[in-house]
Formats: sequence, C-alpha cells, structure tokens
Amino acid sequence: MSAPIGSVTRGTTAPNRLRRCDRWLLHVECGRLRSLSHPVVVDLGYGASPVTTRELADRLHGAVRPDLEVVGLEIDPARVQQALAFEAPHLRFRRGGFELAGMHADVVRAFNVLRQYDESSVQSAWQEVYAHLAPGGLLIDGTCDEIGRRAAWLAIRRTSDPVATPETLTLSTHVASLERPSDLAERLPKALIHHNVPGQPVHAFLQRFDRAWAVAAPHGTFGARQRWIAAVEALVADGVPVLGDRRRWSLCEITVPWPLVAPTL
Repeated sequence: MSAPIGSVTRGTTAPNRLRRCDRWLLHVECGRLRSLSHPVVVDLGYGASPVTTRELADRLHGAVRPDLEVVGLEIDPARVQQALAFEAPHLRFRRGGFELAGMHADVVRAFNVLRQYDESSVQSAWQEVYAHLAPGGLLIDGTCDEIGRRAAWLAIRRTSDPVATPETLTLSTHVASLERPSDLAERLPKALIHHNVPGQPVHAFLQRFDRAWAVAAPHGTFGARQRWIAAVEALVADGVPVLGDRRRWSLCEITVPWPLVAPTL
C-alpha cells in the first residue's frame, strides 16, 4: 500500500464524545447497512485512543447486525499499535488516511479531522474518501466539542456525480447548556466555519434560528427541549426546508439541505 494520505492530528478524544452522530447514523443508515452482504464502516482518524471506534462498533453491532465490519484508521503508527490490543470479531484497526488504506467502505465517519486542516484541503480530502465509498455510501465530516455536547456534521453521499458534495448539515446539542443556536457556529465543519459572516448563507440560517429561538422563549417554561422544538417548528412555518420530523427535533437536533447553507463565492 502507498503511504497514507493526510497528516497526524492532535488526537484528542473522550468516551461517548460522538454519541450524537452515532445516534443519527443509526437513524439514517440502519436499513441500508442491514441490506448489504458485507457492510464495512470506517472510523477515520479515531485519535489517541480507540474508545470512540469501539463505541461505534458496539452500537452498530447491537442495532444493525453483529457481522458488520468496523475498521478504525489512523496515520500515526503508534496509535494503531496501541489500538490492536482492542481488536475483536468484526472490529479491526489499521494504518491509513483519506485513501482508506485501499479499502472500499459503506460509511466513513471522520470527526474532528478536517477541522485541523486548511479549508483549501477540504475538497481534495472529500474527493479521496469519495473515490473509496461504495455506491450509495456515506461520508460524515463532523466536528464536536470535547465532551460531545455540541456537534455539527455534513453528510456526503456517493452518487453518480464525480464531485463530492454534501447533502445535508446537521446540528445537535445539549440544549440546556445552550444560550442561543448560533453558539453552535464554533463547531461548524471546516467547509463552513470560516463562512459564518454576514452575507453568507450559513450565517443567515443561524440568525434566523436565533430569532426563532427568541420567539420560542415562552416555551422555555416547559424546558429547553420544548423551546428547541418550538424554534424548529417556527423555522418550518417560516419556509426553512428543515428535514426530519418532531422525533428528531426532540433530540435537540436539526438537519437542513446543503444548498441552504453552502458558501457563496
């Protein structure tokens, strides 16, 4: 195999840090993964500890199917060597980067990886992973805080289009610790975080969300979760193309189409 594509990142990780994304992944991909003959899920850049890869495997094996293959990839050989002690049936660790160590995958979860790269490197990294996704496969490019209370991720589906383009942006949060939705801007993926400025679509969306949040303040009497739901419902009533339904919103999650927030030139 040729040398891994990418750079060694800080490797910060913590138990249960990626639970919000894993919950969403199970919701959107469970049926497709169950239908495949040999599903492969890659955790790209798991960091200094393999804990979140092991958690992903536990969640997928329990909810999807026990023979689903989960592979943790890291560029740092020392991290891979340490993780080998935690291998188990259908859970492996290998050295690799955006080229996925030559594998083809049905899902790739890459969290807090591209955040440490220059924005100019994002599209090429997407393209490299995209080329190794199975048809219909999914790349998740996300960012979260140190304990997973605030997270945002892009979903990029492998289609007939040769260019890797996100389908959706999802925001998910521990709403009781949130002052306003735009506080999540600091966790936007690299492709968006520098575009949260006036005149850009993602900034406009977050400002609309803040206004809906302010209007929904009376619902805070019944708890922050009810206020979040009311704010999302207000966005929908205002014509924002929010995806999903109240069951997802009750998890303090919101998903919108990429064109709503995609940067403009």
